[in-house]
Amino acid sequence: MLELVNKFERFVYAALMVLLMAVLGFSLVELCYLLATNLTNPPPFLLENHELTNVLGGFLLILIGIELLDTIKAYFKENSIHFEIVILLAIVAISRKVILLDPAVASGLEYAGIGVVVFGLAGAYFLIKKAGGITVVEYGEGKSE
Repeated sequence: MLELVNKFERFVYAALMVLLMAVLGFSLVELCYLLATNLTNPPPFLLENHELTNVLGGFLLILIGIELLDTIKAYFKENSIHFEIVILLAIVAISRKVILLDPAVASGLEYAGIGVVVFGLAGAYFLIKKAGGITVVEYGEGKSE
């Protein structure tokens, strides 16, 4: 029975990987279209602030998707989840939030929350690098390395 569950789990991860690749492909096409339309609007080759944040947001979202794909790929190769990759994914995601944050709309509490998350992620990344990388085996033996 456990073997069936493991096979089903690998099937789900494979399906997620294929779907994520499709999403990344469509997102890349959409980013190219967005960049082309924004650069051809009058005045040409000049992006306004909101256009620039849209393009940067799309770019960073694709980077987050690639990191997520890398996480799934690492799980497929080694049957383990690398916390370092997950922490880097979270750092890219919070960086995207900071870059796209509109200072006119954001509150001080939101800035404080983002600061706490950034320090927490930086501390976690530092500790993981200091420990030499932490890997948790998800299926197979079910132990920490």
